[in-house]
Amino acid sequence: MKQTGMVPVFFNKDVEVVKNVVKACYEGGVRVFEFTNRGDYAHEIFGEVNKWAAKECPEMILGAGTVIDPATAALYLQLGANFIVGPNFNPEICSVCNRRLVPYSPGCGSVTEINTAQSMGCDVTKVFPAGNVGGPSFVKNMLAPLPWSNVMVTGGVSPDEENLTNWIKAGVLCVGMGSKLFPKEEIAKGNWQYIVDKCKEALGYIAKARG
Repeated sequence: MKQTGMVPVFFNKDVEVVKNVVKACYEGGVRVFEFTNRGDYAHEIFGEVNKWAAKECPEMILGAGTVIDPATAALYLQLGANFIVGPNFNPEICSVCNRRLVPYSPGCGSVTEINTAQSMGCDVTKVFPAGNVGGPSFVKNMLAPLPWSNVMVTGGVSPDEENLTNWIKAGVLCVGMGSKLFPKEEIAKGNWQYIVDKCKEALGYIAKARG
């Protein structure tokens, strides 16, 4: 997360579509990918993609997102998830992940939530929905009293230079991006090269903003 600065977030019920998206991101320079748990049999899709990615994208770190309870976290850990992400903060998930030494990045919307999550072993906290809880200014002001914080932002992030520069300059560790990185029309057309190019472009803006 720290090295590349970007975590794509994606779900599709078609396992082949997911594989193509993961591969396109990989070719675009992405090395951390969040598969979102948002559909029926999502865990089965993740399990298959994770096994495939181990061979086809060996440097890719695959994790599971939209995990809101400890049972689901445990399920994805059994399927090889390298990290767990949630839209909310659930202390019970901390225990499940900490026992396996797997990172848990919970969704937090306040300084208190972030601080509480850190006290329970969450090294990277996710500000969500980032665009609604104050945007880059929230991150910048939060880091003043909690400068050790590693913050990932999701929601309100787009792959354009101004947006990414504002987040990076505010002090985020990385950004999470979904629909704006993967337009439905491009997915429907199977235009995987679009995703490769867009990932390269976004990572370039992040590297430039970091200076």
